[in-house]
Amino acid sequence: MKDVAAWRRERRVELIARRQRLDPAQRRAWNAALDKNLRAVLAPRAPAIIGFYWPFRGEFDARRLITDLLANGWRAALPVVVQKRAPLEFRLWTPGAAMVDGVWNIPVPRDGAAVAPDLVLGPLVGFDERRYRLGYGGGYFDRTLAALKPPPLAIGVGYEFSRLDTIYPQPFDQRFDIIVTEAAVRPSPSAASST
Repeated sequence: MKDVAAWRRERRVELIARRQRLDPAQRRAWNAALDKNLRAVLAPRAPAIIGFYWPFRGEFDARRLITDLLANGWRAALPVVVQKRAPLEFRLWTPGAAMVDGVWNIPVPRDGAAVAPDLVLGPLVGFDERRYRLGYGGGYFDRTLAALKPPPLAIGVGYEFSRLDTIYPQPFDQRFDIIVTEAAVRPSPSAASST
């Protein structure tokens, strides 16, 4: 277990550093492709509550997509750490929402009703072909996905270079339903739309 934990820590450091070093033109191109793939996954779905994340350390920025969804009847929510080692609370968000700095100075809604999202976009530091996510190591997304009832559709969002043979999933790791990168949607879009 210690070896797996050390391996995962090392992969996190490498993948985050690579993400932060991306050439700006490459990042724009990949983000445009990632945005297109995410829209294809979401297009056949009826408006719902979508949980998303505020971009951090070079992650894909979904705010333009979310703003477009809001204009089409969706509602959006951001995760808030309310207690260490506990599930996240999702609070409704709009572009004009009052924000405060949360953990790691990531902006979170100051107010807003707590909601249970129907879909959740989760940022990927890494992922594997079985759709397990390597995150930042705090376990917040895993605890949250395990606690939400009914479980939301979990969509991992990241770059193709962060695909690993395995993340060595542990019993607490939650498998994502769909992984979206600039290069692919796993499972394929036709399979994802019927999930």
